[in-house]
Amino acid sequence: MQKMIFVVDDSSTNLAVAEVALEQLYRVITLPSAESMFAMLKKVSPDLILLDIEMPAMNGFEALKQLKADSLYKSIPVIFLTNMSDAANEALSIELGAVDFISKPFSKPVLLNRIKHHLNIEDIINERTDHLMKLQNGIVFIMADIIENRDKNTGGHIDRMTEYTQLLIEAMLAQNVYSDELCDWNLESFVSSVRLHDVGKVLIPDSILNKPGPLTGEEFEVMKTHPSEGKRIIDNIINRTEGAEFLRNAKLSAAFHHECWNGSGYPYNMRQTDIPLQGRIVAVVDVYDALVSERPYKKPFSETEAIDIIREGVGERFDPNIANVFIDIKDKLKEAHMKMIQRFSFVDA
Repeated sequence: MQKMIFVVDDSSTNLAVAEVALEQLYRVITLPSAESMFAMLKKVSPDLILLDIEMPAMNGFEALKQLKADSLYKSIPVIFLTNMSDAANEALSIELGAVDFISKPFSKPVLLNRIKHHLNIEDIINERTDHLMKLQNGIVFIMADIIENRDKNTGGHIDRMTEYTQLLIEAMLAQNVYSDELCDWNLESFVSSVRLHDVGKVLIPDSILNKPGPLTGEEFEVMKTHPSEGKRIIDNIINRTEGAEFLRNAKLSAAFHHECWNGSGYPYNMRQTDIPLQGRIVAVVDVYDALVSERPYKKPFSETEAIDIIREGVGERFDPNIANVFIDIKDKLKEAHMKMIQRFSFVDA
């Protein structure tokens, strides 16, 4: 599909010249003012904007400031069209976030070359981002597999956690629960990061991790260290890298998924919204999966029994807003649980 370009200029002549120059290669929308550009942005999002600086009402500098202040538009590359060639205006253009500027009157070869250059940069960035995401997910799957292979009591736990978390996030957004915060997240990255919520268990002795019965008080105190150990492990990774959003989400999930809304959790005894949202989300999902899963020392609860226990914990163990959404999607959770059981039964067979 051809990429879309907005050309914004108060000169009808410039708009016509640009459209003729570009229409063979791109979808072009010509707009006579910054105000009309913002109106059009509510309908479609371009791959690049050619923006005149000297326009009445709202000039190009003002329009660019408004674009960069809006999370929906700030990533759209903007090239300034200008008659001004002094160094001060060029510096201001770059400072405000323009990727380039083209002097008017512009020639077709210059216009096409500049546009091609910047659109190709976007393609290269996207390609590299996809590559890094695949690499990241591969590392996460390996680490998660190591964790799960050590913990013989929780087969399939990590896959179920990501499945349930995805369903919960979708429902929270649909019901506008913490949606302002969630909209700022890379949700795919967050769901993937949940795979590392139990990474701290790699430091728990096998005699405790795989004990085929209830833990003693002393053993449970050791087990309770896995959230803080998980935080420490991921902090060490962050300190050796650039600390991407994925790692930050993983750290918060690992560190706080055993905290309770009423402050009775561990290891930090945090309360209510002092607990990071990542931890509050994973807390509900983690308990649900533990309830509906078989362990050597207990039979699985039914989905109905597990939801009843979650309901009893609303406002005590769990964030009431999140837990109530979780309860609302109990049928989807049940369906997902049955599919996961069938999948792992097939693998084990």
